[in-house]
Formats: sequence, C-alpha cells, structure tokens
Amino acid sequence: MTEPREKLAVRAARRQKPPPGRTGLLLVDVINPLDFEGAEALAARALAAAEVIRRLRDAADRAGVPVVYVNDNYGFWTSERERIVEEIRSASPAADDLAAILAPRAGDYFVIKPQVSGFYATNLPVLLPQLGVSRLILAGFALDSCVLFTAADAHMRDYDLWTPRDAVAGAHDARAAWALEILESSLGAETATTDDLSLEAWIERA
Repeated sequence: MTEPREKLAVRAARRQKPPPGRTGLLLVDVINPLDFEGAEALAARALAAAEVIRRLRDAADRAGVPVVYVNDNYGFWTSERERIVEEIRSASPAADDLAAILAPRAGDYFVIKPQVSGFYATNLPVLLPQLGVSRLILAGFALDSCVLFTAADAHMRDYDLWTPRDAVAGAHDARAAWALEILESSLGAETATTDDLSLEAWIERA
C-alpha cells in the first residue's frame, strides 16, 4: 500500500540535515587515564576543570546543545564505549575521579580518535554537519596538544570556536598560556571563562 504523500514529505524532511548555526559542545579526552609522564601535574588541573565542564554540560542539556565526546581509546579498539570508559577509569585513582564527574551519558555522542586531533580519521566531520553544528565549544585535556590540534582542524573547517580557559587544562602553565595565545591570535577563538561568558550568551552571538 502506498503511503500518503504527506507522510512521505514528513519522512523526507526528517532526513534532511538541520541548517547550520547550531552550537555543539565538544569534550576532548575528558575520559583520561592520567597515568603518563606529567599526569600528576595535569590531574589536579583536570579535576578542577572537570567541575566547570560538568556545569557547561548541564547548561548544554538545558539549551538542547548536543554533547560530543572525542576520546582516545588508549588501545581498546574492539571494545564498546562502556568498556572503554571502564578500562580507562581503572588506570589510576585520578582517572576514576575524573570519570565519576564526566562519564558520558546514554544520549551523548562518543567518537574514538586515533591521533591528537578529533577530526583526524574520525567520523566527526560527518557527524557535526548532520547535527547542524557550525559553532563549537571546545573543552578538555590536554590544552597544548589534543585540544589545540582539534581547534586548529575546526578552524580550517570554518567553525566558530569558544574554548573557555577554565574548562581546559594542561600539565605545564607556560605551554597552556602559549596554547591560549595561539587559539586567540591564530585561530580566532573566544577564550573567555564560563563566568564571563555563558553558554546562552554564546548561542545568542549566532
């Protein structure tokens, strides 16, 4: 039996990508083992930033902003998301504390990345346009490597960027300051803290 034309039109509309301009919250390597060289210096900063990130994620939920985790899988290529999270959080007490704050929820997107950039060899370049996202809030660890490289790739793809300086962390203060300078001067990113710029105000800028 042929479906009515109205139903077919509704189905076609649902398959269409939403128009660009939507904000997405991109969480980079927030599920982190914190068991590598320099991790002790990063851990305290990461746990402080994690509380800010969770508040930002709560604001994203209220505003209908999609939350996308872009995470290294640390060698667990064949595992499901829940197994990856459990394996990583068991790596150290700090990792467990971090995951307790920021473990992905059922409705969050979870993208596995093989290199420092969240865009390299992942489905992120396909996922974000499907969600209508052309403006990104980047948060996570480590600021001077994975966050910075992901931001650079986002910039080359013409995404508007906000990287709240209180929602990122690095192991070295000097390198973190350098990364923030690159984000601002070369990538055109906003780096205001979440106290100085709310998610709602960022959305209104669109």
